[in-house]
Amino acid sequence: MLPPGAMAPTVNPRIPLSLLEAVRRIDTPEEDPDAEYVQELRNKRLGLSDTVYQQIRRYSDAVKRGQMIPYAEATGLGTLIGRRPDAKRLFVSAGEIFANDVYQSISPGRRRIIRLAPAIVARKLALSNIRQIARRFFGGSLKNEKDLVSLTVEDSVTANSAADGAGCEYYSSAFRELIRLLINGGGTIDHVKCLERGDESCEWRAEWRTTHSEAA
Repeated sequence: MLPPGAMAPTVNPRIPLSLLEAVRRIDTPEEDPDAEYVQELRNKRLGLSDTVYQQIRRYSDAVKRGQMIPYAEATGLGTLIGRRPDAKRLFVSAGEIFANDVYQSISPGRRRIIRLAPAIVARKLALSNIRQIARRFFGGSLKNEKDLVSLTVEDSVTANSAADGAGCEYYSSAFRELIRLLINGGGTIDHVKCLERGDESCEWRAEWRTTHSEAA
């Protein structure tokens, strides 16, 4: 129970929206089946259900209005996805969807500058953007040291939602995709701390190098 006067924790609607978008994409058949087959799929696949469609609309409206979503609602969604046999694939897909979504929210002019600027300038601008994204959407923080950058999230929506830490793939995937989109970087994302392992937060560490210019 929350202390008197305390407000229930919330999350940005882009997080549950990306989770449901991943479910819908993965559950949608690649080819257009006939009407009878569509109805059969709707009865079996969560992503094609009217409930998911309505929730996607709700979260999309919340994004437009800047309305936050209850934390418990988002974690419940993560737990639901975590029960699926394709949970890891879903969390990876959702992270990529989230990253592409927030990347498009960055002004085209700033994205162009980051893409064309020398490495030392591009890295500083990109780092600023990822730091803002971490704080605004994940309630997290970003640190960098030389060629390494780390993302820390204390209140992960997807931690403990699936076996073998699959839920943490959501943030790992989003982090990796943001680095790729912003500085054309890549490489391994190391999950160096994890709530599921008893740490106080989840932390992901990645190389921070751009490939379009000489690193500084």
